[in-house]
Amino acid sequence: MSEVKVKIQDEPPKPRKLIGVRHLQFVLLFLSLLIYFGMRISLSVAIISMTDDQPPDSTIPTYPEWDNTDTILSSFFWSYTIPQVFAGQLSEYFGPKWFLVSTMVLTSLVNIAIPPMAALMGSTGVIICRLLQGLLQSVLYPSVHHLISRWSPLYERSRVANFVYGGEVLGTAVSMLLTGVICGSSWGWPGSFYAYGGVGVGFAMVFAYLAENSPSCHKGITEEERDYIESSNSVNVEKKIPTPWWPLVTSLPVWAIIVAGIAQCFGSFALVTEIPGYMDNIMNYDINSNSQLSALPYVIQFFLGLAVSPLADLIAKRKLVTISTSRKIFNSLASVLPASGLIYLAFLTNYDKTLVTVLLIIAISTSTFASSGYLINVVDVAPNHSGTLFGIVNGINNVFSMLAPLSVSFFGTNKKDPILWRNFFLLSAGIYLGCGLFYCLFASAEVQSWNDLEEEESDKTTIEKTDLSTVKMTNKVV
Repeated sequence: MSEVKVKIQDEPPKPRKLIGVRHLQFVLLFLSLLIYFGMRISLSVAIISMTDDQPPDSTIPTYPEWDNTDTILSSFFWSYTIPQVFAGQLSEYFGPKWFLVSTMVLTSLVNIAIPPMAALMGSTGVIICRLLQGLLQSVLYPSVHHLISRWSPLYERSRVANFVYGGEVLGTAVSMLLTGVICGSSWGWPGSFYAYGGVGVGFAMVFAYLAENSPSCHKGITEEERDYIESSNSVNVEKKIPTPWWPLVTSLPVWAIIVAGIAQCFGSFALVTEIPGYMDNIMNYDINSNSQLSALPYVIQFFLGLAVSPLADLIAKRKLVTISTSRKIFNSLASVLPASGLIYLAFLTNYDKTLVTVLLIIAISTSTFASSGYLINVVDVAPNHSGTLFGIVNGINNVFSMLAPLSVSFFGTNKKDPILWRNFFLLSAGIYLGCGLFYCLFASAEVQSWNDLEEEESDKTTIEKTDLSTVKMTNKVV
């Protein structure tokens, strides 16, 4: 059997304190993603100023001769993809806290090194820095997902996932706004890299002091809150369980998660890296207006996620539909709505600024429903292996994140050509719809039998004993 059919227990009594230790952990994870993504996304806006031949101050270096900006933007993912599987394993066996702390310090220092590396080695220097950042940040999602599986009760998962991963969304919006302002100031584009690098080092120290790997490791948590968390999240906290590689990689629900993630990673990173270019070349916005309008859909996405996620938990708690059906509903919204906005945008001939902004808001912000769909589904199917599983999922998915900005170049090099953008938007919409359909057909939120090998082995032993007893009885009858 591929699934363990378990009866979902009623929600255990909540702790008397409205705000607990778990909430602090979620805030720390939220801020981690906000800062990490700020560093990751800032280049998408800064690259416009870096290649501009008219900087706001004559002392700011620019490189208008660079003709490989799409390659620079995709280089982060060249080293980001494969190490995530190993990062997931390490986070499960040794705990993710210190991996997050050390990589945040190192990736912040690399961020500070981008301006001098650009001056020293040109675009190659920036690519080297992005490769290092991709390698360092490969521990991010497996570690964060591992901590979510340890700290979140069953009936809070959607809210937790939307809030924590809202750091990614809000970090994108803040980065676009802040980077645009800094690039347009006398500090210029180098200031944006210095600012994020400094903030990252400072926050790493805060995270090291306040974060813990699990409720059982935290000295300040009450027994009431620890029991509330651990009684419903199906996580084995007493023993390290070996990864069941073959059942994992042959599981159809796992592949449904992977395929759904491909759509979200391709679509979201294609838009976040290329929308500033679209606004610059098609809509003719300056850097400040560009960054503000590019950030607006992500601000709306963040608050939309906070508003919608309690609904997903309420549906599960009241058993209005199964958790599997709930995950499929929300993931479908995260596929169909962005695709609809992109298809409309593809065939647009009247580039009215208000209409374009509304379509971009629909295409980008509605992907937040995925946090209550495939994203938290990783914890549903295998809470004991969520770090490793998410490493595999995100590793495969981010191959498509790497391809996203390169796909624009496939349709041509003239970014002032509306046909180029039409083909790009239609490609993204097709991926959203195809992958979303696959997820609906094959996804499940049931805990898989290989989540706990001891349980599986126990079941086999019981079956073997039953078979042996049957043989003995048959022999007696004969």
